[in-house]
Amino acid sequence: MSLHPSLRVDTAGSQQRTVLTRIERIKDLMKKGLWQDDQSVVGLPKTKIVKVKARKTKVKTDEDKAEEKETA
Repeated sequence: MSLHPSLRVDTAGSQQRTVLTRIERIKDLMKKGLWQDDQSVVGLPKTKIVKVKARKTKVKTDEDKAEEKETA
């Protein structure tokens, strides 16, 4: 029996999720110190999801290296 193409998870791991599960939201609130033990798990406050963007690094040329040596 084969797996339907829509059920494959090859690209799901690389995408940024926009919704957290309840337990993930509670853990996030615990880290921030905003969770009380007697608090209800229904109606949790919203938590912001931080998206991490990878920046491209600039390739250093010989001229850049020479300028760094002069300034040091």
